[in-house]
Amino acid sequence: MYYTKEHLIAYPVEYIAGIDLYNAGEYHAAHDAWEERWMGPVSVDEKLFLQAMIQSAVAFHHLQIGRPGAARRMYLMAKEKFARLNRRVFMSLDVEDYQAQLDRALAWLLSVPDPREIEAPDFEPPKIKLLAESGPPAVAGG
Repeated sequence: MYYTKEHLIAYPVEYIAGIDLYNAGEYHAAHDAWEERWMGPVSVDEKLFLQAMIQSAVAFHHLQIGRPGAARRMYLMAKEKFARLNRRVFMSLDVEDYQAQLDRALAWLLSVPDPREIEAPDFEPPKIKLLAESGPPAVAGG
């Protein structure tokens, strides 16, 4: 299980649905779920976090449909948003660990001037697993 009953209570349904879809490899659908939440009235930090998550999902979607150049752009945009967020953990996600997984999966996109020039290596997309927290979550509501 990638999250607990407490996470289901603490976080918006769109966030949890996006995690399920992302972990199933349904990156475009995860983007849609997170975008629905992102477009609503959320805090500045949550908006930035969701945008980074959306862009990381879209990077994998672009790889699924054979667009490594677009994947690289989304990967770099997500990295920039995570850097601006500057949080180790947000909405129970270990952001540092998630970024490390992203880098392991996608750093090859940055290894050449044009990622269309090389064949994609075998890589393992990240799995999103929320941390069990003893305190209140960073963002609550639904």
